[in-house]
Amino acid sequence: MTLTVDYPPHLPDAMHLNREEFEREARLALAAKFFETGRLSSGLAARLAGMERVEFLNRLAQFQVSPMNMPPEELETDLENA
Repeated sequence: MTLTVDYPPHLPDAMHLNREEFEREARLALAAKFFETGRLSSGLAARLAGMERVEFLNRLAQFQVSPMNMPPEELETDLENA
């Protein structure tokens, strides 16, 4: 499935990013917000961001989002699988 977002063509330049970097950052920002608000698990948010779950959890700091923002069930599953 694809999500299309229209943005001004100069926006990536304003952020000192090329188009691919900007779109990757936008996906990560969306995934981080959905994770922060509890709308997505860390695994699904990582898939939305197009990266492995561990990388996603490590990148949350750039958005001031705690990787421990998990429902107790997900945290329990993670601990069981550690």
